[in-house]
Amino acid sequence: MAHALRLAARGLGNVWPNPAVGCVLVRDGLIVGRGWTQPGGRPHAEVRALQQAGPLAEGATAYVTLEPCAHHGQTPPCAEALIAAKVSRVVTALTDPDPRVAGRGHQMLRAAGIAVTEGVMTAEATQLNAGFLKRVTRGLPFVTLKLAASLDGRTATATGESRWITGPEARRKVHALRMSHDAVMVGSGTALADDPDLTVRDLGAQCQPVRILLDRMLKHAPQSRLGRTAREHPVWILHSPTAPDAARKAWETTGAALIETPETSGHLDLPAALQTLAHKGLTRILSEGGSTIAAALVKSGLVDELAMFTGGVLIGSEGHPAMGALDLDTLAVAPRPIQFETYSLGPDIFSRWKLR
Repeated sequence: MAHALRLAARGLGNVWPNPAVGCVLVRDGLIVGRGWTQPGGRPHAEVRALQQAGPLAEGATAYVTLEPCAHHGQTPPCAEALIAAKVSRVVTALTDPDPRVAGRGHQMLRAAGIAVTEGVMTAEATQLNAGFLKRVTRGLPFVTLKLAASLDGRTATATGESRWITGPEARRKVHALRMSHDAVMVGSGTALADDPDLTVRDLGAQCQPVRILLDRMLKHAPQSRLGRTAREHPVWILHSPTAPDAARKAWETTGAALIETPETSGHLDLPAALQTLAHKGLTRILSEGGSTIAAALVKSGLVDELAMFTGGVLIGSEGHPAMGALDLDTLAVAPRPIQFETYSLGPDIFSRWKLR
């Protein structure tokens, strides 16, 4: 199952709205087939493993990180494929919460006389597919908030200079994070200041993340990097119902998708925005926005994980802070993330923290 989970991780960022699943077929103590969900969500992991195993699948044990699907979608049910291949046993980590499955896959297998063992490495499988599970059960994507700051918590000097607080190893890790998420999201302030393209570079990515811009009044220029490349890699712009018509038309000519989003107190309604993105199939979003978006996401309780890059430099209080105002009066109500991973990236430190 540990091997199946490592295979499943290869699908993160390029299989949405499907879950990232891994499957290992074992017969007589030997691996006879391996598979993971392919880009775009199909073929499914079980099908790939069965294709590789061929006739050796008969009598084998299938280790699958998620309950095999039991419904007819764009592909036949994987439970049926395992039954047809005459595997003798199926071991799973998680029950699929999708109402179209939700135990039916396990039931189909047992009805066919196949032994089923559930709940193997459930915690690890839950962490791996946290985005898919959150989207199905709560209608929201898993959100990773990425911050890069100096030792004293600044993201730029007073004049806005920020290149580079962290070194090349850290910047490469950022691209790896992008590759493992369905989408990368920034606000209009970051877009206007940095003119980013938000793509994955130099890692041989098969799929590029959706690039999301939160731009209430469509202030970012269609002539920007995002606008010039919108037909090559998707750009989704969430904007207010009151955004100017001229700006909408200009962005539409670039090929970007415009998504009208409700407002609250003069800002885009972030919970509503993320619900819309989940409805469109996104399961994992990496937020690379500035301090304002970071604070708004934290205050709204929408951040699941913090990815922190700390550079070995001191900038001073006149620099730009990594986090905007959280409107806290006492430490008792301050968010207290739980660190679960930390290591060096060249001269910098990378750490991961759970917020929920």
